[in-house]
Amino acid sequence: MQWTDLTEGAKAVLEQTRNMKNDQIQIVEFEVGFQQQIETDDNDGYNVSIQEEDYQSLKKYTQENEYGDKFHMARNKNIVKIILLENGKIPDNLSEFPVFKQYKNDVVQPVTEEE
Repeated sequence: MQWTDLTEGAKAVLEQTRNMKNDQIQIVEFEVGFQQQIETDDNDGYNVSIQEEDYQSLKKYTQENEYGDKFHMARNKNIVKIILLENGKIPDNLSEFPVFKQYKNDVVQPVTEEE
């Protein structure tokens, strides 16, 4: 599978793992169903939308990409973490690495009125 075969939402997620590639592990976390309008400094905005079809596109790309990159994806309900692996293996201390980028909806806490 090639980069051009990816959906736009899948590209938005993968660009975060690819552009910041350095000596650090890049963990990107996203929620299937995420949608947000991103504002830029030049007043041009763009929309990030990550839906089920984007997740399926990412899943296929991480298993069949033609560029030799190795990824690890883990899904728990609608929350997905994706990691670009530098040496093809998951580090033993993975839980110590912070999430680099999140595409998640904020959880709104219900407001209760005090009497």
